[in-house]
Amino acid sequence: MASVMRGLIGLIGLFNIVIGLGFLLDPGKLAGQFFLSPMGQQGMATLRADFPGFFITGGVFALIGAVKKDGDALLVPLLLLSIAIIGRAVSLVLDGTAPTAWPPMIAEAVMIAALLLARRSFTR
Repeated sequence: MASVMRGLIGLIGLFNIVIGLGFLLDPGKLAGQFFLSPMGQQGMATLRADFPGFFITGGVFALIGAVKKDGDALLVPLLLLSIAIIGRAVSLVLDGTAPTAWPPMIAEAVMIAALLLARRSFTR
């Protein structure tokens, strides 16, 4: 089970790193896919700073956890994704529901579940 989880968490880590690098290298392209619209140079700078910070950090710690079978390293992406999904839930309550709200929440929930399962299998 731990070997399967290492592979899955490794893929999650790489997926997040690729998204983070996409925001770093071509933020305008990814901004539209994430329903964002940067305002001027500072908006682009924010996309290049904050989104890679989130995705690359989570991805790197997921990879560290997968390579070292370190459940503690998985706490970083778990916390990042948990805060993100809580923010989305608050938005659903305060702003209403759009059909586009569910896919990212499902992706985050799946990654959270996988990280929790991996953390459990790594600490045995």
